Amino acid sequence: MTRPALIGSAPDSWGVWYADDPKQTPWRRFLDEVAAAGYTRIELGPYGYLPSDPVQLRDELGQRGLSVTAGTIFEHLHRADSWDSTWRGVSAVAELTAAMGAEHVVVIPDFWRHPETGEVLEASALTEQEWPVYAAQINRLATAIRDDYGLQIQFHPHADSHVDTHEHVERFLVETDPDLVTLCLDTGHISYCGGDNLRLINDHPQRIGYVHLKQVDPAILEKVRAEGIGFGEAVRLGAMCEPPLGIPDMRPILQALAGLDVELFAIVEQDLYPCPPDQPLPIATRTLSYLQSCGPLR
Repeated sequence: MTRPALIGSAPDSWGVWYADDPKQTPWRRFLDEVAAAGYTRIELGPYGYLPSDPVQLRDELGQRGLSVTAGTIFEHLHRADSWDSTWRGVSAVAELTAAMGAEHVVVIPDFWRHPETGEVLEASALTEQEWPVYAAQINRLATAIRDDYGLQIQFHPHADSHVDTHEHVERFLVETDPDLVTLCLDTGHISYCGGDNLRLINDHPQRIGYVHLKQVDPAILEKVRAEGIGFGEAVRLGAMCEPPLGIPDMRPILQALAGLDVELFAIVEQDLYPCPPDQPLPIATRTLSYLQSCGPLR
């Protein structure tokens, strides 16, 4: 049996990385345009970008026929004494996510290299001793989010983080509890870091709990790797591109996801920070049309 993925979009596709930044699309314009592009589902984006008052946010979404699929937050649990600061951010996002009727929190590991300046902040890889400690903290976080808010965390491997390459994603899956932790499979980040999306889907079907759809420009990726460019600069160069201009091929991925026969949200999340204000809407509209032509989506 097959079950089409449930498509949506995210503030990231409108150039939004921060709660408040003058270079970003204003939140009302984002909501207007994501609905105009044909999407009915969104992520919350950075906490504080959209209204954090549930009554106001519910009203704004209802006016546009939109619903929320997930909240999104970075964590830094690989660092010592990091639980309290991580929990403050995650719990705020989880509370709003649950109030919006969503069931997922996308959790992203923090950067080892500054996302804008490219400055190296810490070692780029976890040690053998750090891996199990970090995994235990992620399991603890997943348990707390489930018990306190009734939500499932979807862990998002990310470029310039400690869970980036195919090898590191596999290690993360081995170290974490499959009953607690599933992946937000970001097709762009997996390809950016040299991984194989289809192999992850086929090898770990029970660990795919959520999806971000994006593509990478191979020519820019080659430059990034050759020159050791950080992720933020890579995005400014156009590393994350509009499909079908990049990799991976969306058709076999959407078919493989449908074959899992589970309810999956597939959220279009093209990194565009920063971008001209009139750029996102046409791209979002074309992207939705293209993805719908590729395979099972609804």
